[in-house]
Amino acid sequence: MPARFDDFPRIAIITGADSGIGKACAVALADAGFDVGITWYGDPDGARRTADEVRATGRRCETAEMDLTRLPGAAAVIDDLAERLGGIGVLVNNAGTGASVPFVDTGWEQWREVLAVDLDGPFLCGQRAARRMRAAGLGGRIVNITSVHEHAPRVGSAAYCAAKGGLGLLTRVMAQELAADGITVNAVAPGEISTPMTGQEDVDPFTQDRPGVPVGRPGDAREVAAVVALLASAAAAYVTGASWPVDGGMLLMGPQAAALPDDSWRRVEPT
Repeated sequence: MPARFDDFPRIAIITGADSGIGKACAVALADAGFDVGITWYGDPDGARRTADEVRATGRRCETAEMDLTRLPGAAAVIDDLAERLGGIGVLVNNAGTGASVPFVDTGWEQWREVLAVDLDGPFLCGQRAARRMRAAGLGGRIVNITSVHEHAPRVGSAAYCAAKGGLGLLTRVMAQELAADGITVNAVAPGEISTPMTGQEDVDPFTQDRPGVPVGRPGDAREVAAVVALLASAAAAYVTGASWPVDGGMLLMGPQAAALPDDSWRRVEPT
């Protein structure tokens, strides 16, 4: 008879949690009763603000800087945070980067940086977390933050789409291999979310019009975090190997491409 795995540690580690989706995930998981470890890069003040919000819920928070361009060594931060917190029950691979450059103009170093942060990093961090979860024998949850571009291409985002598409399929292999250990692995695929990464820090998404998106607006980072918190819960024990779009229906609009009025979609706007 299959073993029950419903007592994994109430300890979550979220990468890239100094702002945006990562910050929202850290606070949502703290609200759900998890002690939290966060990694940050380039924004120590943002990391402190996240930690303060986590601690305001009454939960512990540990922070650590992690530069995912310095692999494989940087992934050791996952073990460091797990030691400081006393274990790990949930990993959210959120840290990411991107570029807006035509395929033929994408430089090797730029390609490698995006692949390192968006694919190599989750691979190595996921390995470290899974080994600890497996050794503890209590199960666990891994959630990989991908993108709608796990599923659909975007002009000017060759490296980003390759990394997110690869992470989506890696998620499914991880889910197959780790299920017997009570470790579920899922992807959450955001659409346009009002965060610093999309140039919309502190923008109220409800004030922005997006006619091409069925819901009609960008998303809020907390709307992504709510899905992550569900997948991190004990109630989601039978959910694994899935990709959960949080996109306001954006991916539904593929067949509507014929309604585009001109060729402006072919242009790549620098970011």
